[in-house]
Amino acid sequence: MVQAYRMHIGGEWVGGDGYFNDLNPATGQVMARFPAGSAGDVDRAVDAAEGALKSWSETPPPKRGRILQRTADILRKEKERLGTLVATEMGKVMPEALGDVQEAIDVFEYFAGEGRRLFGNTTTSELKGKFAMTVRRPVGVMGLITPWNFPIAIPAWKLSAALVCGNTAVFKPSSDTPLCAYELVRILLRAGVPDGVVNLVTGSAADVGEAIVRHRRVGGISFTGSKATGEWITKNAGLKKVGLELGGKNPVIVMDDADLGLAVEGIIWGAFGTTGQRCTAASRVIAHRAIRKKLVAELVRRAERLRLGPGVAKTTDVGPLINMAAVEKTEGYVDIGRKEGAKLVCGGKRPPGRGFFYRPTIFDDADRGMRIAREEIFGPVLSVLECGGLDDAIDIANSVEYGLSSSIYTRDVNSALRAISGIEAGITYVNASTIGAEVHLPFGGVKATGHTREAGITGIDEFSHLKTVYIDYSGKLQKAQIDAGE
Repeated sequence: MVQAYRMHIGGEWVGGDGYFNDLNPATGQVMARFPAGSAGDVDRAVDAAEGALKSWSETPPPKRGRILQRTADILRKEKERLGTLVATEMGKVMPEALGDVQEAIDVFEYFAGEGRRLFGNTTTSELKGKFAMTVRRPVGVMGLITPWNFPIAIPAWKLSAALVCGNTAVFKPSSDTPLCAYELVRILLRAGVPDGVVNLVTGSAADVGEAIVRHRRVGGISFTGSKATGEWITKNAGLKKVGLELGGKNPVIVMDDADLGLAVEGIIWGAFGTTGQRCTAASRVIAHRAIRKKLVAELVRRAERLRLGPGVAKTTDVGPLINMAAVEKTEGYVDIGRKEGAKLVCGGKRPPGRGFFYRPTIFDDADRGMRIAREEIFGPVLSVLECGGLDDAIDIANSVEYGLSSSIYTRDVNSALRAISGIEAGITYVNASTIGAEVHLPFGGVKATGHTREAGITGIDEFSHLKTVYIDYSGKLQKAQIDAGE
């Protein structure tokens, strides 16, 4: 029998009128069933979050932080179990799945400390006998909409920052990984999060996601996902505080003086880790013409040795894609690449057997105008483009609409600094791959990636408002600008 799970609204576990299936991507088999939530469920969740807001926002921030620390402690104790769940439900190989949980541990610990550092600023006034400062205030009820590719880590990024700032939450996870979200909410409740502060509503984007985005009493939206959905949210959220972390088409520049062995390691990890299903995946290699052929040959050699299989298997290097739609999308882009004239040098097909697998794929002789070199595929497909020098490489890197992560391999510090300055991206790595964000540093991009900065101190900015406070102790009416004089 497949277990049917429940949503969490206002401190109670509740079912729904209908249910959807949660599939194991390595087998295609049903592993759980979850309520197909509705706009009515969202209304009830917003009611509960609104009802809990005053008490939670008035809870001293260090006390809120202690609950986050307890959450981190429970996650640490249950890391192996949760990592196995991530590997099973999402398909990541076990080292990555355990890393997903570790990222959640780290981010809850980080924002637990922010309970004692919700800093504002003080400054001088232009008038005598007047004090000026800023303080942080919660946004209110936050709608948190998360993807499937980091099914514990990304919800943890959002929930930790939102909660320490005094917000309450209506949380809609991806319908591909609801069980990871369910387990995270259970841990938050065990850690002491009060009823109504975190409400879990499962279901489709059409029935649940849209209701959260449009809801008049939701004060803010934090969304990680596709550019198309981000554009829809921008048009439909109204006057809410909106944070969007969208797609990427991330370049790895490999210069002629690079350590090629190090570059190959980073490219293989960045392109095929998580089966290419990261917004920071290394989907483009921009190789100097002097080393391109040698680099491609080594990339092909390494990619062809990668072993496909279930994420939980110790022998697996690359797990499945998340669902059949992702397989078909990847397959479609491979067909596009062939028709555009890129040279398929590795992969390009499904393996036999069940599950949602696709072989690591490399295209050589790609051009910046090709769709495979411009559009986010979100699968194990890497395009190699040639450049004549650093300026050419930076120009190619910037030729796409996205600007999330980027990388350059070079031994020349001047080239590295020019790339850092010239590449249009929120993140640049030097002699490392495009993936590997750390939770105490800001994460986000520019251009069509959106302009959100999660994690680090900027995570507090995403989930709070700054209120400016003036205290006049002069004992008389003073008029700023008018009384300030020259």
